[in-house]
Amino acid sequence: MRAREVAGGGRAVEVSPERLAGWFERFAARHEGAATSELSADKVIVTAGDGARAEVEVGFGGLDLPEPVRREGLAVAELLEHASRPRRIALVLVRLGGHSVGVAENGRVVSSSTDRRQVHGRNKAGGWSQQRFARRREGQARQSLADAADTVARVLLPELGSVDAVVLGGDRQALDALRADRRLGGLFARAEPRVLPVAEPRRRVLDEAAESARAVEIVLFDR
Repeated sequence: MRAREVAGGGRAVEVSPERLAGWFERFAARHEGAATSELSADKVIVTAGDGARAEVEVGFGGLDLPEPVRREGLAVAELLEHASRPRRIALVLVRLGGHSVGVAENGRVVSSSTDRRQVHGRNKAGGWSQQRFARRREGQARQSLADAADTVARVLLPELGSVDAVVLGGDRQALDALRADRRLGGLFARAEPRVLPVAEPRRRVLDEAAESARAVEIVLFDR
């Protein structure tokens, strides 16, 4: 289970579908029981007896609920069922200088392509040398992103009809550059809103992202 701080004072944790029921039970036990469970198609909020809250933005199309419901106690059966469904997910991880893309089934990568291309850091020198360095860096950056777009098109576009979702990760500016590629419009149209915070894309990082993609992110607010 991974945790990170989020804006507004909350703490986000990733919980695998298999551990989700136990996580909510332990949350309730630590916080004087579960007072209420509020569920809508795209959000679940469990409020504990001491005022702590556990919130989930529901991905993968949301819950099959015709209207929001509010229940007493811990009652999140729809979320547990939704999270446990088997899924085939296309993964796109990109940062300036590297990318890793693939298809994962139930948290395991079944096909992939990973590559790196050198992009020099910024130069603090001045004058013509700095200008030449900047032009070279811009060229390297463009080529790196072009390579990433080509790989996404080659590896994932043929699979797009067989996947349940597209999950992105990495640097948002780099992802926006790929989003501008007309070939990838249909793929990005299916991307989940959540962008995974990943390190430099490598094959090992892709494996970790495959697990994170199916995990449920819970934002915990203490009282």
